[in-house]
Amino acid sequence: YVPSQADIAVFEAVGAPPPAELFHALRWYNHIKSYEKQKASLPGVKKALGKYGPADVEDTTGATDSKDDDDIDLFGSDDEEESEEAKRLREERLAQYESKKSKKPAVVAKSSLLLDVKPWDDETDMAKLEECVRSIQADGLVWGSSKLVPVGYGIKKLQIQCVVEDDKVGTDMLEERITAFEDYVQSMDVAAFNKI
Repeated sequence: YVPSQADIAVFEAVGAPPPAELFHALRWYNHIKSYEKQKASLPGVKKALGKYGPADVEDTTGATDSKDDDDIDLFGSDDEEESEEAKRLREERLAQYESKKSKKPAVVAKSSLLLDVKPWDDETDMAKLEECVRSIQADGLVWGSSKLVPVGYGIKKLQIQCVVEDDKVGTDMLEERITAFEDYVQSMDVAAFNKI
């Protein structure tokens, strides 16, 4: 399951990506192509292509028409000057990519929550309940709009929105801190949870 020098020998013999209908071969080709920089350090000893596989099979890989090989040079010339230039260019582009990548700010995962906060009864002061809920402050927590929604028998629940940073604030922490206001809050449920 580890790429080896045998894979590199076959990869170089194949020369071009297989057609899309040979999807397994194409996947293998792309996988081995991703080891372009490490191909010299892969395990095994690189041999002629015919030395891999069954012993009684004749190696016909050297019998290709040399005229076809000169038409298209997919892997760069054997010329040392060109390979050095290509190597320098590749290293330069990698350095540019890395510097660009390091300047890019990390994406912060956020979620939008809609919470249902239920009072004990119809005599609970809902304004004070909302004040208690909004008093919860945390890094990565922003409270949004709220409304009172009738539940039944004159009882209303507080439905309040908030935006949280997933790495900093969890629903368990919110539930624990909201239900800590035992005089006003009977329970809390997450009515909606959406990634932003």
